[in-house]
Amino acid sequence: MSAARSSTAAPADGGSPGAPQFLPWQMETARAWLGNRDRFAHAWLVHGLAGIGKLDFAVAAAASLLCETPENGLACGRCAACGWFASGNHPDLRRIRPEAVALEEGADAAEPAEDAEPATGASKRAPSKEIRIDQIRSLESWFNTATHRGGWRVALLYPAHALNVVSSNALLKVLEEPPPHTVFLLVADAPDRLLPTLVSRCRRLPLPAPDPETALRWLREQNVEPAREWLAAAGGAPLAALRLAQSGEAACPPWLTQLVGPLANGQAPDVGTLAEALEKVAASEWIDALQRLYTDLMLAGAGAPARYFPALAGSVAQVAARMNPARVAESARWLTRQRALATHPLNAKLFAHATLQRVVLSCQA
Repeated sequence: MSAARSSTAAPADGGSPGAPQFLPWQMETARAWLGNRDRFAHAWLVHGLAGIGKLDFAVAAAASLLCETPENGLACGRCAACGWFASGNHPDLRRIRPEAVALEEGADAAEPAEDAEPATGASKRAPSKEIRIDQIRSLESWFNTATHRGGWRVALLYPAHALNVVSSNALLKVLEEPPPHTVFLLVADAPDRLLPTLVSRCRRLPLPAPDPETALRWLREQNVEPAREWLAAAGGAPLAALRLAQSGEAACPPWLTQLVGPLANGQAPDVGTLAEALEKVAASEWIDALQRLYTDLMLAGAGAPARYFPALAGSVAQVAARMNPARVAESARWLTRQRALATHPLNAKLFAHATLQRVVLSCQA
């Protein structure tokens, strides 16, 4: 999950520029949800499609819950609590996330475990990508003190799938006997990636993806063009589209065009040259692009429009007219299994070459 960031969207129907803002497509859900605080659950699982702004929602929700003079349920941006929140030192807020995520967000360093030995020299370990049990245990003293202003206390935990089995069980024990005046906000892409017993202790809050026109309007406000192509490449998730657009890459990777073009004409692409290009790209990225290509191929085979790469729609339709649907479907499943190897220290070029050969063979008549 990407690092937390405060939405810069203009306030809509309330809210203040001095407080984290809900994204335009989140406002209706936020108002309905925050308007029922009298019967508020102690733990919420905020989930939905990756790249739609779940963490933005949770941050804005935390600010609203801690605000001392909320307006229509949303943070006012002017009270002392909002000032503390904006400066990042509200005493009744805790962010629980992996060290690696904290560093990505600009923190100098994640909080070390109280019993951890200092890491120096060659023994210095890489920042953890998991939420560790000591991070859960360190909340105990926080729970045992009164809230600073007699209001809510908010624990914001993300991404929830970074909990390992041990830390999940530690959090489960906390949620079984929740501390008073405390709200947990867990952020996750998919609840099925979490410990079932942990999910059962939370109220679910599913966040919908925005409709295409709302997403496109928001992307254009962020100066993203061509907005439609970037949104398609991100599968309809606007924040993911924004990140892709800011990456400096093209909405449709050039190597993908070089792969599909010859196939559309019944020719074999230069797999060797393509493998050399992909050697410098993270395997997870190009595998993801190929998976999206397969989705477009199967949609074209069914007479449906392209979902991810509209710029390739004509060529994809030509490939789909020649391909064997069963063979393509089997290769798509095979490609999904290859994701498990994406972070394995294999020979990157050979891995790309073998994968592309499989893709080419599956798309030929």
